[in-house]
Amino acid sequence: MTDITERSLPDHWSLPGLHPVLARIYAARGVTSEQELELTLKAMLPYRSMKGIEQAAGLLEPVVTQGKRLLIVGDFDVDGASSTALAIRALRLLGAADVQYLVPNRFDYGYGLSPELAQVAVGMAPDLIMTVDNGIASHEGIEVARAAGIEVLVTDHHLPGATLPAAAAIVNPNQPGCEFPSKAACGCTVVFYLMLALRARLAERQLLPEPAPNMAQLLDLVALASVADVVPLDHNNRILVEQGLRRIRAGFACAGILALLQVAGRESSRIVAADFGFAVGPRLNAAGRLDDMSLGIECLLTDDPGRALELARTLDEMNRDRRDIEQGMQQEALEFLKAFDANGQWPTGVCLYHPQWHQGVIGILASRIKEKVHRPVIALAADEQGMLKGSARSIPGLHMRDALDEVDKLAPHLMKKFGGHAMAAGLTLNAGALDEFALLFDRVCAQHLTEAQLRQQIETDGLLAGADINLELAHLLRWAGPWGQAFPEPVFHGDFVIVQQRLVGERHLKLTLKPEGSDDLVDAIWFGIDLNRWPDERVERVHCAYQLDVNEFRGRQSVQLMIKTMEAQ
Repeated sequence: MTDITERSLPDHWSLPGLHPVLARIYAARGVTSEQELELTLKAMLPYRSMKGIEQAAGLLEPVVTQGKRLLIVGDFDVDGASSTALAIRALRLLGAADVQYLVPNRFDYGYGLSPELAQVAVGMAPDLIMTVDNGIASHEGIEVARAAGIEVLVTDHHLPGATLPAAAAIVNPNQPGCEFPSKAACGCTVVFYLMLALRARLAERQLLPEPAPNMAQLLDLVALASVADVVPLDHNNRILVEQGLRRIRAGFACAGILALLQVAGRESSRIVAADFGFAVGPRLNAAGRLDDMSLGIECLLTDDPGRALELARTLDEMNRDRRDIEQGMQQEALEFLKAFDANGQWPTGVCLYHPQWHQGVIGILASRIKEKVHRPVIALAADEQGMLKGSARSIPGLHMRDALDEVDKLAPHLMKKFGGHAMAAGLTLNAGALDEFALLFDRVCAQHLTEAQLRQQIETDGLLAGADINLELAHLLRWAGPWGQAFPEPVFHGDFVIVQQRLVGERHLKLTLKPEGSDDLVDAIWFGIDLNRWPDERVERVHCAYQLDVNEFRGRQSVQLMIKTMEAQ
């Protein structure tokens, strides 16, 4: 059973002129003044408070003005691909002639600028290496580059360890001493800000090309990366995402994003933030999960619509393959979970491993299982050297990177490396370390999480009067975002009478409902139901948590409820 709770409202807030339901929604997300709803670029945080950014811009200036060779070392997820594409596009706009990129294949090199990847980078003979969406933990790889006489510029957003690498410059809002207010910036946002600083530096020296490039044209990539990397949508991130969305809706997006939307069956003129997470992101990620993220980067770099569509179709096929692999892994994971059910001994922190699991899919598997069991989950797969690569996902109440750090302090011999954020992290376990690691991880999780925190909860924005369940409000909420991590899409709850229920597809429940106290009927859909419980013709009254949605069918629009959870009354 899922607990349904209502979000609390601040003591003092004033949002005049808004629909009262929308005003309540914003206030529950910490918005207390109209200024926090200002999503124009004028309200964006300036770059100057980001530590190291002027020094980093100085390192990049000769790449533009003297033809120095730059090698960008990326990452194999959407944020890493978007960061790489943005850096290359921006530097070309500013006049750089020799910019290459190198992205590690996760199966050969693992994450970041490892010593092995650094050797490859050195062999490409750049004058400067710049990391994007990685590097803050690449101490050894940076030393390899420096030993060959090549300096490294680190741009990253991941949390640093106890010491910083010996880079020529570091731009990371999460490094000690950085006063940039938004600590939730993704890797692509950090690169975007660096390119703003570089443009300003070139403008001061009257070195900009004519016409001077507008960096705002790159915000489609920033928006995609911010949503796909699931960073909290604080005010600054909402500005960046909203501005990127507006450009895409107006048709001013890179050919790759438009092509990925097309193969996903999404209309670019009506895109919302969720389309990045459910349509574009998974297709790009499929390249890094199953093969090589260079395919995704090339899709974001090309300006040829035909080539972009060809690459997008390949990525779409890879995503279908990823789904098939994931489905099999999910079934095997659920079998492991049955053992916990059988003996009644559920660990607080769950570690799952199968020798046949695919390294590239363990991250999404960990996310799926975490959603089912509402506990911190680590899914692991073996690499060719016999070590275990793990992908970790957390729940509110447990900072995943800090939890792994605690395990490492208790038993430093278990993990070769680890890193990440509060809600997601990656790790490499030494051979034979799984059993001891699983016990310690469970113990650390149990110390931080209460029984209440282990109960599945849905926070709602309260009750909605029957008269408010209408198409006008559904439209209003759709465009009132962007919604995402830490600024979630509105959810309501209430009592309903079931007029009709039927199974559609394999696991979806189509309903006609009547709100309590109203004679109006409303359509509803519940995806991924438990077939052991639903449909149930004996149930007449239910309590639901739901979202308002606009359903379009044969050119006709109607309001539809998207059921999140439902219990018989």
